[in-house]
Parts: sequence; structure tokens; C-alpha cells
Amino acid sequence: WFGFPRMYSRLEIVYADGSRQSIYSDSSWKMTVNGPIRANSEFDGEIYDARLEMSGWAENGYDDSSWSAAPVTGAPGGKFAYQLNPPIRIMDVVTPKSIKETSPGTYVLDMGQNMVGWLHSKFRGGKPGQQVNIRFAETLNPDGSLYIDNLRSAKPQDTYIFKGTGEESWAPRFTYHGFRYAEISGLDYAPSANEFMGMVVHDEMANTGSFSCSNDVINQIYKNARWGIRGNYRGMPTDCPQRDERLPWLGDRTTGAYGEAFPFGNHLFYAKWLDDIRSTQKINGGFPDIAPNYWDCFSDNMTWPAAYFTVADMIYAQYGDVEPIRKHYPAMKRWLDHMKKDYMDGYIIERDEHGDWCVPPERPDLIHTQDSTRITDGALLASSHLYYLSHLLAKFARLAGHENDVVSLLDDADKVKDAFNKRFFNFENGCYANNTVTSNLLPLRFGMVPEGYKEKVMQHIVDKTEKDFGGHISVGVMGVQHIMRGLSENGCLDLAYKIATNTDYPSWGYMAENGATTIWELWNGNTADPAMNSGNHVMLLGDLLIWEYSYLAGISNAEASYGYRRIKLKPYIPADLDHVECSYESIYGTIGSSWRKMGENGLEWNISIPANTTAEVWIPQKNGGYKVKNYKSGSYTIKTKI
Repeated sequence: WFGFPRMYSRLEIVYADGSRQSIYSDSSWKMTVNGPIRANSEFDGEIYDARLEMSGWAENGYDDSSWSAAPVTGAPGGKFAYQLNPPIRIMDVVTPKSIKETSPGTYVLDMGQNMVGWLHSKFRGGKPGQQVNIRFAETLNPDGSLYIDNLRSAKPQDTYIFKGTGEESWAPRFTYHGFRYAEISGLDYAPSANEFMGMVVHDEMANTGSFSCSNDVINQIYKNARWGIRGNYRGMPTDCPQRDERLPWLGDRTTGAYGEAFPFGNHLFYAKWLDDIRSTQKINGGFPDIAPNYWDCFSDNMTWPAAYFTVADMIYAQYGDVEPIRKHYPAMKRWLDHMKKDYMDGYIIERDEHGDWCVPPERPDLIHTQDSTRITDGALLASSHLYYLSHLLAKFARLAGHENDVVSLLDDADKVKDAFNKRFFNFENGCYANNTVTSNLLPLRFGMVPEGYKEKVMQHIVDKTEKDFGGHISVGVMGVQHIMRGLSENGCLDLAYKIATNTDYPSWGYMAENGATTIWELWNGNTADPAMNSGNHVMLLGDLLIWEYSYLAGISNAEASYGYRRIKLKPYIPADLDHVECSYESIYGTIGSSWRKMGENGLEWNISIPANTTAEVWIPQKNGGYKVKNYKSGSYTIKTKI
């Protein structure tokens, strides 16, 4: 998509005596196409012929007389820029769980975990030119063979050709695979599982958060989430790591980036992605739904590009870094001005491309719902986001020193709110549009509900969730970004907890109960068309991780604070949960919040507050309320009755 690969290199050598030398890539450099890597593709794997290995090629004195001069080519165009974030590295190792012979000479390796990376393999006894093929998949057919239909046109296969020197070890360098299972064929013996290692590969970043509790379902979902998130950190946040897509869809990370910032230090990763998004902006201000835009998805959508705003806000909230806001404010304003100028009519935007994507369908065999009562009006989605992003941009205007923009942004937002409520709000019934959970949830969370109607709107959300959907998820990608916080902010923590711990369809627990070790693309990924389902997607996580850290553990920024300089500690204590253990490595240090029920109605709560911060601590009380006290940095044990 972006042209043939080219390289420009500059080596800066500093000698012991302080002198310096610069070496640039030019026509004096040499190259060969006769090395052992015969082919490689991100989607189709790598072919390696060990007979063509060139021992010592990177050492002084190597005979490169048969090599060619490197051709000089033109610059690739665009902006020449350094990479903000650390590179992709091997970050973990998975030991295979088992290996089975599925047909004569064919063996299937089970890693026990849907992972992303490659196999490091040890082979023995191969003849020169003998070929070993390794194919990859997420799931198996009933007969134990690989199920590959969901990979679509991707053909993930690594091929190793023996040089014939006894024991040979190999791992590919220029590909990766999303897989749990690997099929090995071409060997003259039965391999053992301990001859293979799964190398887990993703962007280098710190593990900054830990979370566990006494509920095994929540723990498994959290583990699945962590594996899914890091499996899709590939220099950009991708949607999936296994099929012929692997694209950075903006809508998947609108809220997801925020939740991911607890277990992973993703500051530089997402700061870099904001630059990627900005680089795709059209002259008229438009953004695509994918950035970098491998696919041409310039739909002028209102909801997916919201990630450009919310990711910048996440970096500010989690890391206290205002620079991305300052840097990207002009491009953000250009986009919002474009959307208002070209699509707003009477302060309503009708245009919407994806809707509330992947609402749980009414039948297990369906990918998308066919029930109109589950579908949220696209104009409602677009116009509510117009209001939300106008307020967010006004906040950014203040932070970036563009005070003159604040009044007009807020004035337009007020007009959007008025028009929105006239168009979509039923004042008699106290609900929005066709009363889906998402249609009520977004205006509630965005602060658009008319004065005196919040309780009615909230009651519709509760009634729809409890009565029509049995206390289950009924929202798609737009709604799932707000469902857990929307319920919890409005006094329905127990209902949020029920959703978090459900194990029947549709729920995150349903995925885990049916063998998932990551998060599925579809709520019913095991019963809808399996060729459609990615077994490693993160778009349906929504605000679940935020809820686990900020509500079950109670760790959040205090009001009007950012970067956790002033912390709010307020845990929610469910009736059937015995303990929570949680920590988050903020920019100031470790914030800890671990509570455990003790004896009859007792609660012991251990908290850690980093240096140079203060905490607003909400201590649970026997009457169900809280007692608020301020704490300075340090570690404390709080004992109370609940």
C-alpha cells in the first residue's frame, strides 16, 4: 500500500577519545538476495532455507565480492520522523501444553493460550533440503485438524529447509502469527512438546497494573483481556492478529485505550498513534475510520474518529501529559469544523457509518441483529458524539491556550443539545428514540439529559437490561464503551457487577466458559458463522477494565485532577465478593488498593499512596455509605465495618 520498502541509515560512532564519525547509507553499501530468508509476509509467514546461511556475514573480513552495490532510490515522501515508542520485542515465552499426532506424520501443538508471535523450534536428523512446514490457527476442527476458515485469505505458514547438520534451531524474524495451535509436518520422527517455545511478541512497554479478586470468572476475563490487548499491540493498536485484516480501527480504542492504560504503560505507544492518525487527515479535515489507513475507509463517520480526541484525553488523564493535546488541537478543530460545515443540519448530524456495531443478536446463528428494536439510530449516535466531542475540544482549547475557541464551541454544543432533545427525547416517557440501552446511555453519560429526567432515563436502562435481556449486555461497540460506568455512576453497581460476572450468552464470562483465552470479536463467536469470528479482538471490552480498577478496586483520579497527583480511592464492595487485590503504577509511583472481608461484617483495606501525591479516601461504612478522609503519601491499613 505504501510502496516498496526503502532504508536510510545514519550511524553515529563516538570513540573512546571523544571523536565522532558519521556513516551514512549510500551506493558503497552492498547487498545480496541469496541469503537464507527466501520469502516473508506478515500474513503468510516466512520461508527459510538453512543451506543458504552465510556464516560470518556481519563480521570483518567476510568475502562479499559476489554481492551487489545497493541501489540508490528516491526518498519515500511524506514527513521524515523518528519513532516515539520502543520497538516490538519478544516480551514473554509460552511453553506448549501438549502435542498430538492427528494424521501420519502430522502433529498439532497446543500452546494452551491464544498468543501472538512465533515458534522457536528445535529440529533434528533432517537431510539437506528436507522441508518442515508449520501452520497456525486459533481453533481446531472436531477431528483435531486446524480450523483456518476464519483466517480468510491469510495463509500463515512458516517453512524451514534443513541444511543437514544434526540438530538445528530456528525462529522466523519477519513475520508473526495469532494462534493457539500449530501444525507441524515434514519431520521423520515424532517431535516432543519441549522442542518448541512460543515467543510472545508485542511493543515493549512496562506492566503497570495488576488485578485479581475472589471471583474466578472476573479473574479469567481479566487474564483474557490482558492477552488480547498485548496481542494487538503491533506498532499500532490492531483489531486482530491472525487473519487478513490486522488493522488499527479507531472505534475499537475510543475507550479501550483508557482501560488498557491500567495494565500496560501505553503512553508512548498511543502518543505515536495520534501522530499516525493526524498523518491521514485529508485537506478538507476528514479522518478515516482506520489509521494508518491500509483500507480506504474515509466514510466521514462521526463516532470512530472520536478516538483521536479520547486517546489524547486518556494520555492527559493517566500520564499528566498535555503535549499531545497541544500538538493535535489544530487537526482536531479542523475535523470538527469540517463535520459541522459539511454534515450538520439544524445542529443534528445524520451521517453514521457503523452504528452500534456488533449488538448481541437475538439468535445464536446470527452475526448481526435483525431486530430493529435492538438497533440504535445512527443520527442519535452521531449527534450525541458531536455534543460530547465539542465539550472535549473546549477542554482542549483551554489546555492548549486557545481560549478564543471555547465560547463558540460551548455555544454550538448547547444548540446541539437542544436540537438533540427535541429530535430524540420523548418527554412523556422519559426515554430516547426507540429506547435501546445505548440510545439512553450515551446522552446520560454525555450530560445531555434534560433537567429532572435523569432518573427516568436511568430507569429505562435498568428495565431494558434486567427485564428484556435478563441482566445481560444488550449493547454494541458504542454502548459497551459506557455501560459499566454508566450503571455505576447512577447507583446501579450491583447490576454492573452482574454483567461482569455472567457466564451465559451474551457476556465476557460466556466467552471464558467456552474456552476463550482472549476476547472474541462476536458475543456469540462459537455459534455464529465461525469463519467470521476472530478469537482475539478487544473491541467488545468497552470500559470493563476501567470499571475493575476504578470501581472494584476504587482507583481513579480525584475530580479535576490528572496524572494521579490527587487520587480518589473509593472501592465498591459486592455482597458475594470476598477480596480484591489491585495495584497501578502511576507516574508518581505505585497506587495500591487491596481489600478483604474479615469475620462478621469486617473489612480490612490496605492502601498505598505514592510520594508527592494525596488521596481522597472513601471508607465504606456499615450503612452502605462512605466516610471521606484525606491521606498523604504512605501505606495504610484501614479496618471498618460494612
